[in-house]
Amino acid sequence: VQLQASGGGLVQPGGSLTLSCAASGFRFNRQWMYWVRQAPGKGIERVATVSPDGGDALYIDSAKGRFTISRDNSKNTVYLRMTSLKSDDTAVYYCSLDRQGATRGQGTLVTVSS
Repeated sequence: VQLQASGGGLVQPGGSLTLSCAASGFRFNRQWMYWVRQAPGKGIERVATVSPDGGDALYIDSAKGRFTISRDNSKNTVYLRMTSLKSDDTAVYYCSLDRQGATRGQGTLVTVSS
């Protein structure tokens, strides 16, 4: 299993970013996918979940209305569109096969700062 997140960077508060995660080594279109994050000095936090067909999505309260998870099964890729970013969103973001992030791959750093 390989999960490679990309798209992070430095963004000002209120800005937007779209993260991507390229997956391989398993049957992507049968797998629930998760975005998790780890802020400096904190544990892993599940941010968003998407069903295998992309029809169902779940978010933590702080992400509702600001983040959108989606997937393209033809490309084995899951996305996280993040808007109205806040400093509290600063973290390394990973995609994972489980909500705890135990199977997370390589992450991408998002820094929200003016």
